[in-house]
Amino acid sequence: MSINKILHDLDKSWERDAILLKIKNGLDTDQIVNEFFINNDEQLKKLDTLIKPEHLDLLNQVEKLSTCESKLINKIKNLNNLKKSQNHKIINENKFSLSNKVPTNKIGLLMINWSNKFIVVVLLLISAIALSKQAFV
Repeated sequence: MSINKILHDLDKSWERDAILLKIKNGLDTDQIVNEFFINNDEQLKKLDTLIKPEHLDLLNQVEKLSTCESKLINKIKNLNNLKKSQNHKIINENKFSLSNKVPTNKIGLLMINWSNKFIVVVLLLISAIALSKQAFV
């Protein structure tokens, strides 16, 4: 059996859509790889006997490519998380800015001023009542 035939058969059994479905169903990546090895044990052994040193270099390059792709996916995912984080930060800043518009010390000042005005109005009202009683007596 040629190396191309083995690689083609292995590629068929490592169908990305099927792997993604397994991941969605909750299978661990180690379980998926172990299952692949169990299901393709004979072909993998034949492939091992046919691999030459120059193929190992190619395998190392493919591994590096996969690592690069994984890092790229993580960076893209982090960009998305960063956007969400910035949106939450803006929302939180807006909440804080609303509370900063009327700080508690200003509410206290408002109450003091309001109560002072209320007392002055009440005293004026009492004085007006007292003066009007004196005028009628």
